[in-house]
Amino acid sequence: MAAHQLTLSVPATPAAVTAARHQTVDAIAGWKAELDDEVLHTAELVVSELVTNAVQHTHTGQVSVTVRVAGAVLRIEVSDSSPVLPRPGLPDGHSERGRGLFLVTALADRHGAHPTSMGKQCWAEIALTTSSRQKISLPPQRS
Repeated sequence: MAAHQLTLSVPATPAAVTAARHQTVDAIAGWKAELDDEVLHTAELVVSELVTNAVQHTHTGQVSVTVRVAGAVLRIEVSDSSPVLPRPGLPDGHSERGRGLFLVTALADRHGAHPTSMGKQCWAEIALTTSSRQKISLPPQRS
């Protein structure tokens, strides 16, 4: 499978989540790579959650999104200017927030976050499926 990549920058506003999600899905669909609908929908949800978290915790500036396919992995990276790394917690049953990282954990095969010189980067990887619909086992990757 050929390598494909999309990089975009959106303002840290709630409207940016929708824009990033739509641009990402449109780009992935346009790559005509051998990605099934499950991968596309998973990527859509992961982008939405990671960008939402960035917007909620950054408040100003830009949020950068990079999505790329290389080999057997779709990697999603979201960078923002906040140096505070995400910490998953258990929201109470009435909270409307705090479930994004749980969703990313459930949807992605691997995910993480690390500080950058400008803030932080949160990432998630989705293993691409083979024609037999079995997940490809990925070796650990340094970030």
